[in-house]
Amino acid sequence: MPETPEPIRTVAPGSPQSAAYAGSGSWWSIGEPELFRRLASRAGGLSASEAASRLARDGPNVIAQARGSKALALLLGQFASPLVLMLVFAACVSAFVGELRDAMIIVAIVLISGFLGFSQEYRADRAMAALRGRIAHQARVVRDGLVQVVPSETIVAGDVVELSAGDLIAVDGVILSSTDLQVSEASLTGESFPTTKTTDASAPDAPIARRNNGVFAGTSVRSGTARVIAVATGPGTEFARVASSLAQAVPETEFTRGLRRFGYLMMQIVVAILLGVFVVNLLLHRPLVDSLLFSMALSVGLTPELLPAIISVTLARGARAMAANGVIVRRLHAIENLGSMDLLCTDKTGTLTEGVIHLDSWLDPRGEPSAEALLLGRLNACLQAGMKNPLDDAIAAAPGDAATEAGYRRLGEIPYDFVRRRLSVLVTDPVGTATLITKGAVDNVLDCCASVADRGSPRDLDSRARAAIEDLVRGWSEQGFRTLALARRTMQAAAQPSRDDERDMTLVGFLLFLDPPKEQVVESLSALVRRGVRIKVISGDNRHVVAYLARQIGLPSSEIMTGAEISEATRYALAARADAVDLFAEIDPNQKERIIAALRSRGHVVGYLGDGINDAPALHEADIGISVDAAVDVAREAADMILLRRDLGVLARGVDDGRAIFANTMKYVFVTTSANFGNMVSMALASAFLPFLPLLAKQVLLNNLLSDVPCLAISTDRVEADEIRAPQRWNIAVVRRFMIAFGLLSSLFDIATFAFLLLLAGATETLFQTGWFVESLLTEIAIVFVVRTRKAFWRSRPSPVLTGLSAVGALAAIALPYTPLAPLFGLQALPAGTIAGLIGITAAYMMASEMFKRRMRAFSLQEGGARPVPAGRGRSLG
Repeated sequence: MPETPEPIRTVAPGSPQSAAYAGSGSWWSIGEPELFRRLASRAGGLSASEAASRLARDGPNVIAQARGSKALALLLGQFASPLVLMLVFAACVSAFVGELRDAMIIVAIVLISGFLGFSQEYRADRAMAALRGRIAHQARVVRDGLVQVVPSETIVAGDVVELSAGDLIAVDGVILSSTDLQVSEASLTGESFPTTKTTDASAPDAPIARRNNGVFAGTSVRSGTARVIAVATGPGTEFARVASSLAQAVPETEFTRGLRRFGYLMMQIVVAILLGVFVVNLLLHRPLVDSLLFSMALSVGLTPELLPAIISVTLARGARAMAANGVIVRRLHAIENLGSMDLLCTDKTGTLTEGVIHLDSWLDPRGEPSAEALLLGRLNACLQAGMKNPLDDAIAAAPGDAATEAGYRRLGEIPYDFVRRRLSVLVTDPVGTATLITKGAVDNVLDCCASVADRGSPRDLDSRARAAIEDLVRGWSEQGFRTLALARRTMQAAAQPSRDDERDMTLVGFLLFLDPPKEQVVESLSALVRRGVRIKVISGDNRHVVAYLARQIGLPSSEIMTGAEISEATRYALAARADAVDLFAEIDPNQKERIIAALRSRGHVVGYLGDGINDAPALHEADIGISVDAAVDVAREAADMILLRRDLGVLARGVDDGRAIFANTMKYVFVTTSANFGNMVSMALASAFLPFLPLLAKQVLLNNLLSDVPCLAISTDRVEADEIRAPQRWNIAVVRRFMIAFGLLSSLFDIATFAFLLLLAGATETLFQTGWFVESLLTEIAIVFVVRTRKAFWRSRPSPVLTGLSAVGALAAIALPYTPLAPLFGLQALPAGTIAGLIGITAAYMMASEMFKRRMRAFSLQEGGARPVPAGRGRSLG
């Protein structure tokens, strides 16, 4: 009777056993036959039915919070503010001393406000989840004996997975076979250098960094290829087990930094008002509970508690609009950063050029056409098993001799890496001769050559011959050709090639490629420059090719910095030089992050567009990382945004969207801080001189809630062209100045309202509170229309939704004292003359605010809250 296999992982995802299994099973020390037996798998992979059964049993290969718990966290987060918690505490004190009805009203208003914020943020979160689903990761697995591409979350224990350079590894697994495999494990071990992997079993007690035959979820393939068997997925992986302690911190961006500073400003003002008003009311011998509730309500009233919901709604709406234009947002706050961006760093291939590379010529070392160069180039490109690239695709598309090539067979390979910058394939011809064919960057191929093919008889590659070759290549580069070199060496057919074999080779010739500029690239670049975004090109190509392209598309080409110069520059020297340089050429991929960091240190908000394996650190370092849908997994994972089309025109529209979203966010900040600050100052002053509280705590909170409802429509508001003309940033000093100036103007009209109610309307306590409740709410709604535009408010048309909600809010303010709810909130019906007077004061306030706005000229996105990029950083084309 056959023995029943003992599976390595049979527990449900998320259970303690699954989370601990990878650490206790020592799968990295188990031999291949035993591993297959335990996993009930085989070298040919699982069948589709076996994989489906295990997926149903073990669950998807994801490390994520359940939707229910995330929704609960969002809901609880609405009430996590210290101010809200203090208010709830004060309401409990009120209930304890017998004011149960007032306590219930306050708690009800807090709950309504919290659920309103939750509903908006939850909808935004659901919308973002749907957008992220459009860029899900995929993997290559062997099922039913065939290699198939499947979503990463459907991989199960026992699946055989194929890996190549650029792949983001989705499972913990054991290597079955590999070729020069190097894996970046920084996300787990913190080690910045790639780890070389082999098939040799590791010791049972080996730490993660020494499990050389294992690969782990969350890491990425730097170079080489491999076939691995999955032993743990989802919550059972090492990454899931230690993710909370090893999560990589995302650098603080311009927008989040501004939010944090704004929070500090609000907290300082809130604490000052809370303590001051509370102490004054106690000195006036007001009831302790009433004083506590009133001062805390004032503090909550000043706080823009719906700001997170407003930001989420605005960003989610913008993300949907950007998705319709071909940009998928992975991280919401990246939209705001895109609007602040004043520098865009990009490679040239596929972004500035068509990206459809054409093999134009195949030449010998003298620069004459060479059939041998074409044959060897096609054999190298077509038989290599590593990561394909546009150059290899262009070579494969070139006309070749299919009959001749069919006689060659691949024996082995030395994969491409970014240090050697070359790829070698060992082939055997029809008569059994083995030849190592090397293709790569000219200098790197020349470094492993000892001779040059010269019309059938090789000659030594001396300094004179090398100088002549470099002159040839320079001439081609100045004409815009990208050049690869080809070399060969005869070897033993039985030998497996290694990097040590790339020596004493013979240079055979060159392959010349053309990648013309995109037709619309000049227009797209001009559109970005008009928006204050300067373009910097970071390329691995030689300086002559990069300079030629820059001249073709109108970019400045006089200042070029090479990778060799960057290697010799200190951090401070690089920061000083990089700001003035527009073209970076011959760049090692590891230098990209240094360039981005240097530019950020100069105060720029930097965007980086990349799609390669080594672009991930630069994408992470940039304020806004941008990749493309066809990028390698690690680049897409590091990016904040994904372009479905590699088109700078799409990006320019994204910049406009980002600035419009920033503009609408700042409208809410200006409206709520200035109006609330003015009302709070007025209430604080009135409470010191009136024999009663100017507003009850429940009236303050109701006023705050009703005035916030129209603000939810700010995300739909129109943004004028001059508001998106330049990069925008937070400027807390201007926000503070705006808040104080407009707040004090509001307080002047509040004092006028006090005088009207007390001297002309003969108001009693309840009538005074009702009158000021109505006037305060009307002025808060009215100021929205003044602040939302640089123009006169009657010359700029707001969105229909904003107009409609504001009208509803204003009517509710006037009608509420006449409804059955009025006694519940301590309100009473107002005489017609009093209503008319309050409307007149509101109209006068709007006109005064409009005139004051023109004098300040500090409310705009460029001058108020949004700090413009210093003059001179943008540069015109040509």
